[in-house]
Amino acid sequence: MSTSQRIRAFAACAAVLAATATTTAAADPDPFARFDGQHVGWHACALGAGDELGQALDAAGADCADITVPLDYTNPGGHTITVAISRLKATDTAHRVGPLLLNDGGPAGPSLHMPLTKSEVMGEVADRYDLIGMDPRFVGRSTPLDCGWNLGSAFLRSAGTNLTAYHEEVTVARKLAERCQRTQGDVLPYVTTRNTARDMDVIRAALGEESLSYLGYSYGSYLGEVYTQLFPGHTDRMVLDGVNPPEHYNQTLLRGAEAANEAALRAWASWAAARHATYGLGATRVEVLATVDRILGAATQQPLRIGEAYLLDEHVLPALFIGGLGSDLDERRADLARTVRLLARAADRKPVEPPQGLAQQLEFMLTAAGSAPSSQMTAILCGDVAERRGVGSYWRAVEKSRERFPLAGPLANNITPCEFWDRPVEAPTVLDNDVPALLLAATGDPRTLYAGAEAMRKQWPSSRLLTVKGARQHGLYGEYGNACVDERVNTYLRTGRLPIQDPTCEA
Repeated sequence: MSTSQRIRAFAACAAVLAATATTTAAADPDPFARFDGQHVGWHACALGAGDELGQALDAAGADCADITVPLDYTNPGGHTITVAISRLKATDTAHRVGPLLLNDGGPAGPSLHMPLTKSEVMGEVADRYDLIGMDPRFVGRSTPLDCGWNLGSAFLRSAGTNLTAYHEEVTVARKLAERCQRTQGDVLPYVTTRNTARDMDVIRAALGEESLSYLGYSYGSYLGEVYTQLFPGHTDRMVLDGVNPPEHYNQTLLRGAEAANEAALRAWASWAAARHATYGLGATRVEVLATVDRILGAATQQPLRIGEAYLLDEHVLPALFIGGLGSDLDERRADLARTVRLLARAADRKPVEPPQGLAQQLEFMLTAAGSAPSSQMTAILCGDVAERRGVGSYWRAVEKSRERFPLAGPLANNITPCEFWDRPVEAPTVLDNDVPALLLAATGDPRTLYAGAEAMRKQWPSSRLLTVKGARQHGLYGEYGNACVDERVNTYLRTGRLPIQDPTCEA
């Protein structure tokens, strides 16, 4: 058995595998051999005439495959699932580094497309890598998971303004958890980050590689950290963008980031006020924030009607604002300003029609169209870090945070289906290693806090932290249009050498 297989088996459950080995050693001394040594059947990516992603991958010269992995790593002889990957092969074979596995975050973010998007920012450096996109287990084109919910957003719901509204959220969370357990209970214990990390090592072995390079965003930084812990020595060049250390990874996603989101809201309000002639939201920051408060207050009294199909109440509306605060780029701020202008008309009970992008967002948030992605995100979070805190504890946290953080507090501290989930099979990952990695963080990131990046830098003294000062941005490399960031990352990916000191780029 290889070192990676021993680590994977031990990390999953050493006692179970020890018992299995006693009875099967003669017939099958390596229960993971059929996974690590499997033939990778590369094929065209397009699944049909309407498959735009597959067609784009095919046009770029990529190919796709389905990797077989155990459902349960403590029972490698049991049920299996498949993990979908894409590959854009290295063309500079003289300088080939190896595979670079890509993850777009989430949790539950499909990443099959990433060889296309990252090859653009990488430029000639991309030619040195096999760029590997992976849809994590139960996500995208991998073996699917869908709890069959009739609303899209199980997370990022707000507690509401009073105890009655909060009790509605408790009922929603309980029913979502019960339905998911009823429809997907057989697989839920295995929908975890640790198992996705194990899948990554099967992919590495199946590709015949000794190590993986890795680029992960947001939640993907946490996935990369878990991989390094389970499979030390199997990583090459590591880039973690929007660093989320294990101790900051929690079942309510934004808990702890309330202040950063409220600061981002105020900064956006100042931006919008400077463009009052365009958006009409207020000529000062105070006036713009008053417009936001008026919209939220109207939704509390009666849901806002958007078009014929969508009603936005006090539980869902805050997520629209928070979702628009992940970037300080003018284009993203303008998107939010246009949405708020439409919401202001709806708050005045005037008829409004959402543009296509907003309509798609609302369909995802409010209908069964978002059931599968929301089910997957929920299953991963609850499978990783669910804790039974008691229903009253969330309301107390909401009330404590509301005065300082009226928008973000009730959302970041609200109850989730994890309160009614089965406890995770494995304990959350604790890092006790030191990995050479390039960590990327913006000082004003409202999603993964800069303090978390600083904590990871201390945890990994061999790493380096690339800071973008003054940016309120989540996702930097190839996402922010910052030449300094892109050049620093590409230099590391090209040479494998980290900067001597922690570098800084200006926003």
